[in-house]
Amino acid sequence: MKYRSTRGSTLHALDEVLLRGIAADGGLYLPESLPSFSSADFSASDTILETARVVLTPFFAGSSLAGSLHEIIAETFHFPIPANKLDVDNDNAWMLELYHGPTAAFKDVGAGFLAACLSRLHSGATPLTILVATSGDTGGAVAAAFNERPNVRVVVLFPEGRVSERQQKQLTCWGDNVLSLAIQGSFDDCQAMVKEAFAESKLREQYRLSSANSINIGRLLPQSIYYAHSSLEHFRKTGKKPGFIIPVGNLGNSLACILARDMGLPIGEVILASNANRLIPDYLDGAEWLPRASIQTLASAMDVGNPSNMERLRHLHGDAPELVKMLSAVSVSDAEIERQMHDDMQAFGIATCPHTATATHVYRGLSSAQSKADWIIIATAHPAKFDSIVEPLIGQAVPVPAELAAILSRPNRFQLIAANLDALAKAMAEKFQVDEGASTGDK
Repeated sequence: MKYRSTRGSTLHALDEVLLRGIAADGGLYLPESLPSFSSADFSASDTILETARVVLTPFFAGSSLAGSLHEIIAETFHFPIPANKLDVDNDNAWMLELYHGPTAAFKDVGAGFLAACLSRLHSGATPLTILVATSGDTGGAVAAAFNERPNVRVVVLFPEGRVSERQQKQLTCWGDNVLSLAIQGSFDDCQAMVKEAFAESKLREQYRLSSANSINIGRLLPQSIYYAHSSLEHFRKTGKKPGFIIPVGNLGNSLACILARDMGLPIGEVILASNANRLIPDYLDGAEWLPRASIQTLASAMDVGNPSNMERLRHLHGDAPELVKMLSAVSVSDAEIERQMHDDMQAFGIATCPHTATATHVYRGLSSAQSKADWIIIATAHPAKFDSIVEPLIGQAVPVPAELAAILSRPNRFQLIAANLDALAKAMAEKFQVDEGASTGDK
């Protein structure tokens, strides 16, 4: 299997693609073609590990990691990912809980998989530096996955004052190989700094930069597995292809679902649940694709004004007139998120985080025709990460998972810097004791 940039035609090996993260031309990598599966291919796949082996094996053909794929999968999918039935009148809704990993968010799957891959790939005197922008959950999952791994460093950029207190703790409590930077700006500023750093060849080579955002194909491939497996399980039990309602930010998780459907998995309609950052819903409604400044909302991890993975989606399936034939998107306001978190406790007896509440709100607003289908609602983060928002609305405390409690007991360590590449380069040089002039002096 070879891979090419969304902006070029040159073919690249998987090992190179994983290490680089983003293509030299600024594009995002995609496989040259997607494998095609039928339900019969999964006749012996009773567990998510077995499903992952079937789906991922073609992507690793020719890679030096092919012989380690079973180990990588086992390291990644080591926690439960249950699809629990919800008590609703139509008897047609399930919640896929993706928050039982080390940092209580769906990002643990992609980050853990990428860490398992890169730790096996990288060798050499210069450590690999994972540069990641986060709107809340990605950075914590990446830092946890790479924490204290030899010959790997992590630099996490997060927007100052735009993540929850517990999210910030997860971004800033790690070992000496992790540099956490609070950026005086938005997530879009953080993401722009990451892309600018990759475009700066001397900085990229000096630090051996790689990415762990969903711009790295190594994040998307494993995330497609929980869509593949949950849809297969549902189809076997009911004979129906479930639809998925997915909270959307940078579009990586949603694209993983679409990739699974493109490969032939039994997935029905896909609906993206957006917050007030409604670029995707507006685009699908006919507006021009023009990135916007992000708006701060209760669902902070979805506060993205320029979703990177739209480039991949458009490359695969075309522009809005083609995309509306295969997916839809709904914007949910903060007021609606608050009401929905309260209603989720009343209706289902469960606490939901602000991001998951966007998806349950969309489910509650389905048309009469849509409501006849079976739906799997994606729960992206544990509500305990957003206790200050959730608990007043539901009138009770949210129990803290043991692994999250252990993280919250650690001290914070981070720096506040301006939203520009020079400030980033200086912080990295000071942290890792690298000659800054050697990396950025000749722009």
